[in-house]
Amino acid sequence: MTPRKFVKLAAAVAAFAAIILAGMLSSSPLVKATDDDDEDRNESKIQRGFEIAPVPLNLEGKNRALVGLGSYIVNGQGDCNGCHSAGPQTEFVPGRNPYLLNQQTEKINPATYLGGGRDFGGFPAQTSPLHIISRNLTPDRTGLPEGGHTFAEFVEIIRTGKDFDHLHPACSGKPDSGCMPFPFNGDVLQIMPWPIYKNMTDHDLRAIYEYLSAIPCIDTIIPGQPQLRNNCS
Repeated sequence: MTPRKFVKLAAAVAAFAAIILAGMLSSSPLVKATDDDDEDRNESKIQRGFEIAPVPLNLEGKNRALVGLGSYIVNGQGDCNGCHSAGPQTEFVPGRNPYLLNQQTEKINPATYLGGGRDFGGFPAQTSPLHIISRNLTPDRTGLPEGGHTFAEFVEIIRTGKDFDHLHPACSGKPDSGCMPFPFNGDVLQIMPWPIYKNMTDHDLRAIYEYLSAIPCIDTIIPGQPQLRNNCS
């Protein structure tokens, strides 16, 4: 075999080997592992969500995976209870507040969990007559969370901040406890970080809604705002 023929043969063998190698890599388990890892991570979040849920959950008629993922987001990422409970004094059960000395391992107070009623004080200044109070996120007697809102309404609240209760319309005169002073928009929720939460995926919002539908109802009456009472029966 001449040197020239040998070079041509070597080149052909190398090209053939490259084609075989490319085919092997395209079907390699390493490529598919990305999807498997995503599924493993989701399952891990679902399992963790059930582990950290601070209240018993009603899974009847619910999507178990969504409930678990929703719990993970609400309790492990979003700290929804930090605002949607009655306040720091009752967020944890007595003796289980992690911010105090000589306390046992923290434990969320199920009696106030996501029941709303936290008074954020005068808005926009502490001396203002208007007070913003967090809403009850637990399901009402219809089984729908956050004051009986449908999923479509829930998505609109998160995406746009729309206040369906229209509790604090824009002031037409002197600001008082029932209106939103200029330049704040009385049509949208204030304080709630919906401009951040609106970036969540539809799947995550569905999971949050499914979880909120599975937690126990808390029947609350917010002083001065009887329209926000959450009726459990």
